[in-house]
Amino acid sequence: MPNACRSPPGPLGEPDIIALPAPPAGREQIFPLSEHKHLQTIQAHETQTNHASHNPVVALGASPVRAQSEMPQPVVRAIMFWMAGCPYCEDVIQNVLPPLRVKYDAQFDLLMLEVVDTQDVDMLYRAAASYNIPKEQTGVPFIIIGDRVLIGSAEVREQLPALIDDYLTRGGMDWPANPVIANLLPTASPASFLTSDPSAISTESAPTESDSVAPHDNGFTLAIAVMIVIASSLLYSVVSFAIGKTFDLPDWADWLIPALIVIGIGVASYLSYVETQSVTAFCGPIGDCNIVQQSRYARLFDVLPVGMLGLLGYLALLAAWLGRKFICNLEKLAAIGFWGMALFAVIFSLYLTYLEPFVIKAVCIWCLASSVIATLLLLLGTPPAISHFALSDNDE
Repeated sequence: MPNACRSPPGPLGEPDIIALPAPPAGREQIFPLSEHKHLQTIQAHETQTNHASHNPVVALGASPVRAQSEMPQPVVRAIMFWMAGCPYCEDVIQNVLPPLRVKYDAQFDLLMLEVVDTQDVDMLYRAAASYNIPKEQTGVPFIIIGDRVLIGSAEVREQLPALIDDYLTRGGMDWPANPVIANLLPTASPASFLTSDPSAISTESAPTESDSVAPHDNGFTLAIAVMIVIASSLLYSVVSFAIGKTFDLPDWADWLIPALIVIGIGVASYLSYVETQSVTAFCGPIGDCNIVQQSRYARLFDVLPVGMLGLLGYLALLAAWLGRKFICNLEKLAAIGFWGMALFAVIFSLYLTYLEPFVIKAVCIWCLASSVIATLLLLLGTPPAISHFALSDNDE
């Protein structure tokens, strides 16, 4: 995920970028976007005129009546791609745009296009590519004004006012003349361009490639299947521990625990790297892990990256296993502690797995892998926990 939502390094923001490689110098406030293969409708941000004074995300402009009653003035028109949950986009929306609205009024018309899903991201990538901007440097907020592109909250704050002034002195600037985004621009008459009435904004979908390109596997079926396996394993483990009985495992199975933990550490370390360094994750053919990493659920309490939490959890599980295996005085405590931590990890994994297909609407294959690893660790840790818990009861 660059400086935050990443303004183009990241879906929208300043370092400000969402899960894309670290942004180049000067673009630390970008929200990097993930790689996606398909195009979908990019929705214009709709706001009611009577809410304009409260919502700075409104298309900046005056009413048609006022525009017609005053002498013609040069107008600068631009578009901005933004994403909900991107802190850098919010910074621009809350702190940069309102003063511009007050200063320029009807002379600055900004059409805001919300990036909602993978098809929208693909449209943004295509628009960026038309300006020779690679995916690695694309994120939100992403503003196109004239022939210039501003990516990230820092660039928007520093350069947008000057560009508006410059274009106004030249007599104004119409919507970007770019065929890639032509279908996203307003189709109303010139007079209605200067309005914040959402009815004047065209929300038609840009041409899609769904008819000619095989659909990308969103991974929802796999995520739901993993959820079922996790829930079943969780129920089995809890019931087994409660009744004190479970299937016996061969001695060698205990050594699968450190092997799985090492794999889990690798997965969690990679996710931590993606989340903390704002780089684009490799997702493979299934799912859109960058969308997941860019969501607000990627950080616990908006502070701790979930990948980092997973890494700490795997290290704690490894310490517990080592304590049970090699420190006699800690054997019982470590066995039960291992099971308790694994139980918490599986419950949390079940919650995160549920969020992906049903809330975030995107699946992270790395996250699913970690969930499966945690589930296997719980199953492998159940027999030792039961046996040592039974020994504790007998000692009493």
